[in-house]
Amino acid sequence: MRNIGVMKPNRRTVLAGSVGLLAMPWVARAQAKPIKIGIQSIFSGPIALLGTSSRGAIQPEIDRINAAGGLLGRQIQPIYRDSKGQPQEAARVARELVNTDGCELLLDAEASSGAFAVQEVVRDLGVLCVHSNSETSSLTADPKLRVPTAFRCARQGVHDAIVGGAHSAKVATAKKLTKWATCSPDYAFGRDTTAQFLEYLKHFKPDIEVISQAWPKLGQPDFTEVITKILQAKPQALYSALYAGDLSAFVNQGNVYALFGAMQVFVPAMGDLPVLTAVKNLPPGIQSANRYLPTFPDTKANAAWGATYRKENGNAFPTNWSWQNATAMRFIEAAVKKAGSTDGKKVAAALEGLTLDSPFSTTGQVTMRAEDHTLIDYAIGWGTTIPKAPYVIDIEPGDWGQIIELETEWKKKSGYI
Repeated sequence: MRNIGVMKPNRRTVLAGSVGLLAMPWVARAQAKPIKIGIQSIFSGPIALLGTSSRGAIQPEIDRINAAGGLLGRQIQPIYRDSKGQPQEAARVARELVNTDGCELLLDAEASSGAFAVQEVVRDLGVLCVHSNSETSSLTADPKLRVPTAFRCARQGVHDAIVGGAHSAKVATAKKLTKWATCSPDYAFGRDTTAQFLEYLKHFKPDIEVISQAWPKLGQPDFTEVITKILQAKPQALYSALYAGDLSAFVNQGNVYALFGAMQVFVPAMGDLPVLTAVKNLPPGIQSANRYLPTFPDTKANAAWGATYRKENGNAFPTNWSWQNATAMRFIEAAVKKAGSTDGKKVAAALEGLTLDSPFSTTGQVTMRAEDHTLIDYAIGWGTTIPKAPYVIDIEPGDWGQIIELETEWKKKSGYI
């Protein structure tokens, strides 16, 4: 009987097999090369909560991806860097993460002051970057600033201004508030966001008058002079874009001067649990946007995410920056899988118009808008503070149809489209 299907090895097949055997460890090693993601933020100083609460959401997402086999069969290796809140340092760090550390992707968890500096580095290097904390609208709205491989996975000022203006106008009409003061941080985010809020407040209630404006420095420890100026102006209402440690310090110091009993206060960033719980005596009746609250959206998925974050971060509360960075990592994960690559142009093409299921949306989904590379459909609304949990109640959800309509008008008026 003939022996069918058995071939005697010759010199060529032996050599080929030997080469294959020799090559296998190198192939395996190449496949195991990690995907380095450069992650920069402010990890020191008075705004360190920006960085720590961003990392607190990013790292569990990376751990989840790695536990499931990684991304494109490769483990993710995050490289965290502290910009110390300095724009020039943010630019230097971003360039170093790519050119020296070999990062294939950037997750820029900077404040707006640093994000604009990072944007120019990304323009030069062509790497894929997701800005996860900057809320200054022009970063993605202004086509002159836009970069093909840069995206923003964060709420932005004009969205907050439209929803905040509509809500605040209702409160102002009911309480007959016409004389206003403002107190916001003295840099791009604070000035732009304040101007936009006032624009939409006047859109919905034209008879308001701004009688005083204060611009404290970012990280300013003493607000006595600012608070005194506001009280001397005797406004009926106060708007403030202060946030994080600056906001809790302002509220604690304002309580000493009975500031919150003298006027109706509107603070978009009040609705963050670390701020709400850091205030010694939280004044009732402050009007605030949600930042991150486990009760808004009022869903099991959102409450579960908040509980998991606390479990994985030593019982620390998540912030607005936390949900944004968790979402940023999920977009990076989905886009890299869709592109089958970490190449900046390919991942950017995959990100444009991408929609994900999300616990941070009242509809259950968020979208990375294609035309300006920015996040839409996230949960946004305004409510009223109370001194105990859940701290912000009666939250009125924003209308995304209205947001997009008025945002488009604002872009046309600004010469952006």
